[in-house]
Amino acid sequence: MTSLSSALPARVAPEGRLVARHSAVVRVCHWVNAVSFVVLLMSGMQIFNASPLLTWAQTTNFERPFFSLSARHDDDGNATAGLTTIFGHSFNTTGVFGASRGDDGSLEERGFPSWATLPSYQDLAMGRRWHFFFAWILVLNGLVYFANLILSRHIRELWPSLADLKAIPHAIVEHVRLRFPSGDEALHYNVLQKLAYLSVVIAFPLLILAGLTMSPAVDAAFPWLLTLFHGRQAARSVHFLLAAYLVLFLIVHLVMVVLSGPINNMRSMITGRYRIKEGQR
Repeated sequence: MTSLSSALPARVAPEGRLVARHSAVVRVCHWVNAVSFVVLLMSGMQIFNASPLLTWAQTTNFERPFFSLSARHDDDGNATAGLTTIFGHSFNTTGVFGASRGDDGSLEERGFPSWATLPSYQDLAMGRRWHFFFAWILVLNGLVYFANLILSRHIRELWPSLADLKAIPHAIVEHVRLRFPSGDEALHYNVLQKLAYLSVVIAFPLLILAGLTMSPAVDAAFPWLLTLFHGRQAARSVHFLLAAYLVLFLIVHLVMVVLSGPINNMRSMITGRYRIKEGQR
């Protein structure tokens, strides 16, 4: 005779327990950073379009930039193709970089397309206003975040140990296989996360200093900035390259959020609560 207990369906395993992962300060700073960075990126591309090239010289070298977004023109001066040039090698990027479609459907010479800039139309003065306003928001928010890192001693979690560094090859293999930490282990950064977040903590201050160096008024007050970056144009290049690195970091970050559990990750950054499965370590 079948017992009652054996006739009942197996008990469904609990989804897991919710644990505190991110403090309110971290969550607020994260979203302020996210909004500020998007506005700074779009307004920064608006500013870049005024002179879409980069050089390491003390002054702008229009003949030998190491990076530029330009357009090829026909005999009537109309743009026919967009070009991205990197260290003398040009690539056709028509429709995106160098030349994109205007409101009338024709190609117009423009470094970054209108949908990517703030404002969408070419207006250097307005782009600067957006950029400077949100730059100071980012600075103040960054100071709050950094102070919280120090006071909460959370910065120690970002600093990789010797054992962490030795585990880099294993961490890379695990990420390639899309095998992410589970259980309580998911509450701690792995070595790749530590290095990535630490690089951002370092990159942001350099990005801000390079941006300030492009201001003649700031250079007059702090002339050592020009010495540090070897000139205003070199500072502009550093500013642009660091911004590009942060965009790459953001893309990888979003991909990892989606692959490792978007709902759980978003919950932790909105409510501070993260769900882990019981019995996993």
